[in-house]
Amino acid sequence: MDTVITQQTVLERENLFKNLKNLFCEVNVHEYQNAMQKAQEAVVEFLEENNQPFSGVSPNELRKQFENINLNEQSKNYDEVFDEVKTLYTKHAIAFHHPKYVAHLNCPVVIPAVIAEVLISSINSSLDTWDQSAGGTLMEQKLIEWTCKEIGFSKESDGVFTSGGSQSNLMGMLLARDHYSIKHFNHNIKKNGLPIHAHRFRIFVSEAAHFSIQKSASILGLGEQAVVKIKTDRSFKMNSILLEDAIKKEIEEGNIPIAIVGTAGTTDFGNIDPLHNISVIAKKYDLWFHVDAAYGCALLLTENHRHLIHGIEEADSVTVDYHKSFFQPVSSSGFLVKDKNYFTLITHYADYLNPKDHDDNAIPNQVNKSIQTTRRFDALKLWFTLRIIGKKGLGDYIDTIIQTAKKAAVMLENDPEFEILNRSDISALVFRYSANPFKTFDLNRINTYIKSQLYKHGNALVAGTKVNGQFYLKFTILNPLTTIEDIQSTLTIIRKYGNEYVEVN
Repeated sequence: MDTVITQQTVLERENLFKNLKNLFCEVNVHEYQNAMQKAQEAVVEFLEENNQPFSGVSPNELRKQFENINLNEQSKNYDEVFDEVKTLYTKHAIAFHHPKYVAHLNCPVVIPAVIAEVLISSINSSLDTWDQSAGGTLMEQKLIEWTCKEIGFSKESDGVFTSGGSQSNLMGMLLARDHYSIKHFNHNIKKNGLPIHAHRFRIFVSEAAHFSIQKSASILGLGEQAVVKIKTDRSFKMNSILLEDAIKKEIEEGNIPIAIVGTAGTTDFGNIDPLHNISVIAKKYDLWFHVDAAYGCALLLTENHRHLIHGIEEADSVTVDYHKSFFQPVSSSGFLVKDKNYFTLITHYADYLNPKDHDDNAIPNQVNKSIQTTRRFDALKLWFTLRIIGKKGLGDYIDTIIQTAKKAAVMLENDPEFEILNRSDISALVFRYSANPFKTFDLNRINTYIKSQLYKHGNALVAGTKVNGQFYLKFTILNPLTTIEDIQSTLTIIRKYGNEYVEVN
């Protein structure tokens, strides 16, 4: 009887697995290997077939190909799905690894991090609690400890991985708001909501700072009016004299300064605010000092340029984007604080997840430091990267990028057909085609036309931005494979479209 039951059980189990052949488990190893092989081939094809950064497809052209797709109908097999995805996506995906992609802050990624992604997605650990991640928690904590040490924080520091710079900046503003309220009004916002004074809270940022600071102020119930923008100097860095003047003015008007945000690497100009001077002012007025180093964190990697972010070690909190300057796949970011006790301002306990007695028993739950619950094990990518390439290897990449940007700046300065606005501390250059000097043209229109033609043809990609109401083009050099010859080639293409506009108009 037992034998019959066992055989029946085996048959039932075999039938069950036939219906569940796509689940990631030990009996489907061959299915997994076959699918991964096809994915690898698709990636290799993407690399080998992209001889320019973009296909040039327009939204309307691509949208038409989605019209007849019915997601309730299955494809026959992986080959069919990969063919479909190639048509809809990979054929037109922006190639960040291409040396003539010099548009946004998108880096090429390193192979060790890509390999780590396979483990991350397959094993699918969740980094919110120890009982869902085990060693993953300790690896993340070790990387946070390493980053804090590189910043110059003491052993009292701590941090957590986040989805990106915007989330990290939000956490910085959240802690700044709640810390000020507890310290100065003995008011716990986490428990009691915003104090009656909150509408008078003020946060000071450079006019070149990232928009996520304003967005954070809005989300936190302070309103965008809480953000006071400080004019920059000729190098597009926060003017610390005007900063202190603005703080005094807000105090005189009855408002309440709570924080200053220094930017280590502005999105448009790649320049770094005077962090040490700002830290002195923050201490003088007892304000939270947050450094948005989403871009400039890479300078931690290089001895040649580390001095540019002197003063970051004085911050109360820091944003680091590994998926910008550490060549990591999205997403991989970090939020660091100089005093781990700050995280108590946002810690919530749930009996089913991270009960309070876990703290007493030294069970590490990263959710205690995060505004996310479920989180990917993104830290593993950085672990692989540091173990295979090392800090110096990554630092060499950054040194190369900075040197290329310096050469590009000289090239633009010496070319009469271009006007450059800045020298960059890192690798972002704002410039424009300045047309024929003997004929008057609307430079906004001509440079907008150039950018549109670049995306239409896809042979080189640059970004665009506005400065004082004027439209400019922008190089963001974040690829060590991009040479000065690539920059020269891109400028030749820009010049071609600029001359084309001039001839027609």
